[in-house]
Amino acid sequence: MKFWVKHSLPGRVRIGYDKSQVSARQAALAAELLSTQEGIKSASANYCVGSFLIYYDASILSEKHIKALFMALSEKYLQKKELLDEVGEPQEKESLLFNLAAMTVSHYAKALLPFYVRLLLRVVSLCPRIARGLLRVAAGQVFHSEVLDSAAILASLLAGDARTASNINFLLNVGDAIEEFTKKKSYGDLADRLLSKNDKVQLVEIEADKKRVEKTVPISLVKKGDLVAVRNGGVIPVDGTVASGEALVNQAAITGEPLAVEKRQGSSVFAGTLVQEGEIFVETRAVGSQTKVQGILSMIDSSERLKVSSQVRSENLANQLVKCNFILSAATFLFTGSVRKVMATLMVDYSCAMKLSAPIAVLSAMKEAAENGIIVKGGKFLEEASKADTLVFDKTGTLTCASPRLSKIHSFCKKTDDELLALAACLEEHFAHPIAAAIVQAAKERGLLHPEEHAKVEYIVAHGIATSLDGKRLLIGSRHFIFDDEKCQADAGLEKIQKSALENGESLLYLAEEKRLIAAFAINDPLRQNAARVIQALRKSGITKCAMITGDDEGAAKNAAAAAGVDQYLSRALPEDKVSFIEKEKKNGRKVVMVGDGINDAPALSAADVGIAMGNAADIAGETADISLPEGGGLEGLLKVRGLGSALMERIDLNNRDIIGVNTALMFLSLFGAITPSLAALLHNASTVMFGARAMKPFLKAPAAARQLEEQPQNANRPDGMGLPKTGRA
Repeated sequence: MKFWVKHSLPGRVRIGYDKSQVSARQAALAAELLSTQEGIKSASANYCVGSFLIYYDASILSEKHIKALFMALSEKYLQKKELLDEVGEPQEKESLLFNLAAMTVSHYAKALLPFYVRLLLRVVSLCPRIARGLLRVAAGQVFHSEVLDSAAILASLLAGDARTASNINFLLNVGDAIEEFTKKKSYGDLADRLLSKNDKVQLVEIEADKKRVEKTVPISLVKKGDLVAVRNGGVIPVDGTVASGEALVNQAAITGEPLAVEKRQGSSVFAGTLVQEGEIFVETRAVGSQTKVQGILSMIDSSERLKVSSQVRSENLANQLVKCNFILSAATFLFTGSVRKVMATLMVDYSCAMKLSAPIAVLSAMKEAAENGIIVKGGKFLEEASKADTLVFDKTGTLTCASPRLSKIHSFCKKTDDELLALAACLEEHFAHPIAAAIVQAAKERGLLHPEEHAKVEYIVAHGIATSLDGKRLLIGSRHFIFDDEKCQADAGLEKIQKSALENGESLLYLAEEKRLIAAFAINDPLRQNAARVIQALRKSGITKCAMITGDDEGAAKNAAAAAGVDQYLSRALPEDKVSFIEKEKKNGRKVVMVGDGINDAPALSAADVGIAMGNAADIAGETADISLPEGGGLEGLLKVRGLGSALMERIDLNNRDIIGVNTALMFLSLFGAITPSLAALLHNASTVMFGARAMKPFLKAPAAARQLEEQPQNANRPDGMGLPKTGRA
């Protein structure tokens, strides 16, 4: 691949390439492959001018490294049919200015044509809009904006002014083109933000000796026919067929079924569904990124229940105001008999701007959230979060650091500390919970190997893990699980250790073998550095009650609650206890937000008015939640969510007031002859564009958001890096 540096700045470089050697599809593939490399923040291709724009982390890469990556893009990758098929043919971006210019030239050029040809073209152009109005009337939707438009055109024709009718239709077409372009751009920008091409999957490759080898790769590199592994609590990333294994899969996101369905070899599975229990290997039928895009667009486009109340009010108000247009036009004709003045009342309506600006504002808020690493599944949840008065936090991984540390190992058997740690890590490595990660990380730091010699692991939600090794049953988990559920025998010295852990605010993880305790692992889980400050700021924003619910022991819970400054805490809580607490608060008239990160938090996230998952949350928690915070971003995202929701509602209401004021003024100016109906239509369309543009302005700079964030530092840990090993999988 022939390339050269066009322009370079630290962290940014533009690379030119020979368009005669590289097709648009190959350039798109190259950009995708480059974007997955470690240190590359983003890579995009401009197919028209033949260049790549690369943003990179200057602390990891240099211009020299970027050149090396381009040199590696050989024919081996760019001509690989399987990879090219997954990219698809790039589409040129639509130009609004070009389309409007073409429409204008086409409209006014008709004046140069012979009269009968011009007349025929006018009829052809007017009929569709008149027909749409008549169809609305036939469907019983008399008070609809399309009926209003048709009435204005028919009034002009009845007055013998075909030219004005044609001009009105042209201006309406311009308005439609602007509205369609604005909506498409808003949807497209949001989908681009929400769709992460770097979601990781476990790709299974079968080597020559038929041995299966798993590799972690971005979903963008998974193609049809590939085999991916999905285990307990994992989200299935692709549409496909189960090649082997068995699992209970929750398909509520796709089918609405509340109960998990058993899946085994030959069963079909769908992207976005959850493996509640078991392990399956899925042969890909449809690429995960494609199915995810479809789900995103469906989510933000068709779900009425996800609309904010201000948006619903806008739509209802717009429909009611159409009636006012007709009533005013009827009264005008009754008292004046002037068709021209009737046209003045029909040419200007409120619904266009209201029905355009409100959804664009919602999409823009969701896009801005995504730019800050916050994924919002519907505008309604921004509104609900901004109105909430009660916050319920999980402790581990939410209020506390996402990476708790192992502080001490207490042994109750002849095994050494290293042997016990290796054994615990062997069990815990299967589960993405902070406590499990602390055990696995400690074993890694000590250089301990822990080969999988045990039987199938059984995970008991919010309790622990059970398996067998060398014919002996092994258990690891909480005190409730080990001693209350499993009735394991405790050592005489355990009480002293528990008291010490309580005083030090440590959590204890217990390991038992054959109903006998053999080790206790003390986990130090420090509070997030900004937790207390964020909670204080949330109180100033209108939160009146903060609670913490955790499965940890009393001591760890008490210390964390005191340090964070919450009003209430519950320790040794099960998932059903969290749900019960939330339901009780809701019955008391409170609007509750639940913030969590683990598999055991999923029921509570679902029960709350708004469920918010931390960035490092387990897959099932992230899928259950209504809002997901950025990885590495801590709790500041909560303040941004509150600010975005408040600013969104303020903007929709402000736009509605101004839309009514501006369009009412235009209507009466036209009614009293100060401006012509055509000019009124032009100014109406211009104001619609203006309100649409205002709806797209940044929200976090708005007063409501500024008040929420003025005491908070900007999040410096936004996850821009892509994180694919440099070797990739091409």
